[in-house]
Parts: sequence; structure tokens; C-alpha cells
Amino acid sequence: MPNLEGAVVLVTGANGGIGTHFVHEFLARGAAKVYATARTPRTWDDDRVVPLRLDVTDPASIRAAVDAAPDVTVLVNNAGASPSSFGILTQTDEEIRANVEVNFLGPLFLARAFAPVLSGNAGTSGGSTVIDVVSAMSWYALGGVYSATKAALWSATNSLRLELAPAGVHVVGVHVGYVDTAMAAHSTDPKTAPEDFVRTVLDGTEAGAYEILADETSRQVKAALSGPLEALYPQLAQNA
Repeated sequence: MPNLEGAVVLVTGANGGIGTHFVHEFLARGAAKVYATARTPRTWDDDRVVPLRLDVTDPASIRAAVDAAPDVTVLVNNAGASPSSFGILTQTDEEIRANVEVNFLGPLFLARAFAPVLSGNAGTSGGSTVIDVVSAMSWYALGGVYSATKAALWSATNSLRLELAPAGVHVVGVHVGYVDTAMAAHSTDPKTAPEDFVRTVLDGTEAGAYEILADETSRQVKAALSGPLEALYPQLAQNA
């Protein structure tokens, strides 16, 4: 099972609400170093935190991050983007392309780029880990392109898990509904506190989970996938 004690972690989107809690929680669990990445890195009050510039949509920036962090044993794909509206027919071409770049291609290309690093460090660290923050919206299509990109990331996470397991890299997919951050400010639905979400993720990771359903919303939506489509989307019956 993954061991976070002494881990060297890279967190994408570290300046955001969830990302910041990931940084602090890894340190609380004994991580030796955390690369806190963002397009514009900020300063931190802990010497174990290494601010690192990273734009997950830029191949050159990804290559530079791999060169700067050759000791990584845990990669957290946390950075994400959300469109201004959830109607896939009303979202602009630019919003669609941006969401695909940030939510799907970014974490996929980052995992591919760090795969040799993670597999190379797995033998000395007791195993390496990739944590992909996906979403309950990967199974629920009301988010338009956001849902589509998260569904694609779910599939890619499953593929990465199968391909990286023989190299000693454990891949975790995380699903959750709304987390109480700026990205979810538009919603009045129940929200998980970001610190509780992060603790749930790392508890599951340390327990060896492959998939973490971090709230009741994600558990209900996944269970509904085995039922008829009209049960998950009752509006279809209204339009029949």
C-alpha cells in the first residue's frame, strides 16, 4: 500500500482551495518535500515546500517540471477548469478547448511525462502513486464539456492504472460532488469542506484504494449507472 511518510509530492493547482489543503495534509502526514505548482507560484512558510511554475497545458512547462522534480514519488493531478455555463451547446469553442486542455490533456500528459520518474523511484520509495482528482460529474452529464472532460479523465485514469501497476505505480481515481471552493461558489447544493475532502483522499490512498468516492453524491451517482438511463436523467421521460 502507498506510504506517504517520506514521500516527495508534486501537486498541480496548489494555489487553489483543494490544492493548498493537499500541500498541508501531505506535510502533516510526513512528506519529505512537496512541489507546489501553479502558473504563478506563491511563497510558502515551510522549507519542505518547493514552489514550482507549471502550466499543464504547455508541453515545455511540463518537460521543465519533470527536469526540476526528478525525485517525485507522488503526483497529484488536481488542477482543473470549469466553463462559465454548463450547456454544451452554449459553451464557446474557446471554453470547450480550454476545458479539454486543462481537465483532460493536462493530467494525462503530466502522468505520461512523470511515468519514468515515478516508476524509477518506486523501488526506493516502496512504490509511487498518481492521484487523479476526477469528479462525480464524470458519471453525470449535466456539466456539459466539464462532464465530458472528466469522463475522459476517468477512462484515462483506468488505463494508466493498468499500464503503471507493473512498474510499481499505484493510480488512484477520486470522485466527488461539490467541494466548498471558489469553483463551486455558484451552487447552493451541499458541499464538502476541502480539508475533509483531502483527508478522505489521503486516507483512501494510504489504505490502498484504487477509486475513492469522497461524498454521498459520488456514491449515489456511481450506483445509478447500473440502472436505466431514465432513472439517472428523469428529464428524458418528460420529453418522451
